[in-house]
Amino acid sequence: MKHVTCLGLALLLALSSNALRAEPEPPPAAASTPTAAQRAKLCEGCAWVQQLHTETREGKASGLGVVGGAVLGGLLGHQVGGGTGKKIATVGGAVAGGYAGNEAEKHLKQRKVWIVQLLAKDGSTRRVELAEDPQLRVGDTVREQDGRLVRP
Repeated sequence: MKHVTCLGLALLLALSSNALRAEPEPPPAAASTPTAAQRAKLCEGCAWVQQLHTETREGKASGLGVVGGAVLGGLLGHQVGGGTGKKIATVGGAVAGGYAGNEAEKHLKQRKVWIVQLLAKDGSTRRVELAEDPQLRVGDTVREQDGRLVRP
């Protein structure tokens, strides 16, 4: 039983430390502005890729991490102390385990998105968030087609 408890505690600590570790985002590439001649050449419905970068979006927790972490934390806390101290350790372990489990679940479900800033022929700008790498570079000319950015 002690091996299972130690293994559970090690797993809980590993998940919570990984969940709280933030990876730095690379800085956005320098913005590009087309000349008046380049903007005039843009086809109708086309846009200039002014800026492109990635961001990491935190995943949404479903509640399974909280429940699993609380159960594991409560079991581990129950192994500590005796009498009133055992009750306090059980509740404290459940609370800490629930928090750690929730953070671990969000970390495991995080995703990477590509943010593309576009400049239209009329001078208006807008940002497009994509789930996949658009394989574009700053300065490319693109058109939106079926929710994707494609070169004309």
